[in-house]
Amino acid sequence: MEARAYWTVAPGRGEIRTETLPLPGPGEALVRATLSAVSRGTELLVHRGGVPDAVAERMRAPFQVGELPGPVKYGYLSVGVVEDGEAEWVGRRVFCLHPHQDRYVVPVTALTPLPDDLPDRRAVLLGTLETTAVNALWDGRPLYGDRVAVVGGGMVGACVAALLGRMPLTRLELVEPDAQRRSLAAALGAVGVTPEEASGDCDLVFHASATSAGLQRSLELLGDEGEVVELSWYGDHPVTLGLGADFHARRLSVRASQVGRVSPHRAARHDHADRRQVAVRAAADERLDALLAGPTPLADLPPLMDRLADGAPGLCHLVSYDGSAP
Repeated sequence: MEARAYWTVAPGRGEIRTETLPLPGPGEALVRATLSAVSRGTELLVHRGGVPDAVAERMRAPFQVGELPGPVKYGYLSVGVVEDGEAEWVGRRVFCLHPHQDRYVVPVTALTPLPDDLPDRRAVLLGTLETTAVNALWDGRPLYGDRVAVVGGGMVGACVAALLGRMPLTRLELVEPDAQRRSLAAALGAVGVTPEEASGDCDLVFHASATSAGLQRSLELLGDEGEVVELSWYGDHPVTLGLGADFHARRLSVRASQVGRVSPHRAARHDHADRRQVAVRAAADERLDALLAGPTPLADLPPLMDRLADGAPGLCHLVSYDGSAP
């Protein structure tokens, strides 16, 4: 059986390639993809060739083929239906951390069954919700009545804001210079503001703009002894941050949130599978549909990546496959 997949063949250039699939063996499943999604931040770094050599191995996707900067098959937001393999899995809708490919064979341990009431279009967000947004909240540990800001209204920031929007906070602002992204805040349970309008004296700030200016503004928004949870992945872009002024006097903190490990604040009681189930429940929130754009057929993914790299709108762009419903 042949399959079609998207490959980054060189910085700034992608193409659809055909490959032959093996038959599923014991403990494996053949999945027919119905939708996948572009994880805009990381995948555009891969598209541009912006992943530093020093961290290329750590940045490997679970079913990546090839090596960065390319040729490489990279991606990790895929939803489909099991067509063959382990009998108890056949016919089930599943999520998998797999690149953009119309059919693939993976161990059933890599699959997350989807509840009937979770549509495919929203299920593609599970990778971002679980590894980034849920983990970020476990790292930051927002409390009842906190004043919280999310700086950066991209896919990651919007997912974090959506989870925070379900909590009893005193204040939640989505800080974003782009008016179109800022307009999504109300649907997520937040107030959209520009960096200049943002309220200070925050207990906690989640930073997801991937810019030095955004990180600097995040520190400025903190109250005394407040903390920034850093979610941005900068690739090979240097980060400049002013820590002179009152950073030490006010005992401010910057904490890295890393997607590959369960937050140390929950690791004693939760593993990756537990974290994934938290994300499945979070994905039931219909407000997350506001993040979605497209779909675009797999065959048109190479020019779509070019448009996204040039700044085309859409936080989470869906990729459709033959016979799949948008």
